[in-house]
Amino acid sequence: MSTSSSRAGKIRIVAGKPGLDGHDRGIKVVTRALRDAGMEVIYLGLRLSVEQIADTAVDEDADVVAVNFSAADHLLLGPMLMAALRSRGCRDDLMVVAGGIIPDEDIPALKQAGISEIFLPGTPIDRIIEYIHANAPRRHMA
Repeated sequence: MSTSSSRAGKIRIVAGKPGLDGHDRGIKVVTRALRDAGMEVIYLGLRLSVEQIADTAVDEDADVVAVNFSAADHLLLGPMLMAALRSRGCRDDLMVVAGGIIPDEDIPALKQAGISEIFLPGTPIDRIIEYIHANAPRRHMA
């Protein structure tokens, strides 16, 4: 996929809300802040399958996948998303971050599955932006 001049230098993020939960205010706030911080954000919406998110990450040549969990389905959907990304041959440097209602004791299992970082409710937006800037692959630099 070629990089157009409007995309050059921007971190490309595919974001969405897997599962059946309809609480999407948090991810909408975060995606808008990421966009305002100069990142290219492709927000897919809610009630997505992990396959839809993985397919879009491949199609859009994403640097980062950002998902939100709020319905106690993170231990099921997190590893399923990582498996879907791997089965599609996603790059090893593709960064996956998650947020939402996730108990502290579940975070190690999500990180073991391959999710890079977990952002809980109340995490300052600036911390999320800084983390992505510091850790996202820099493949789309001009």
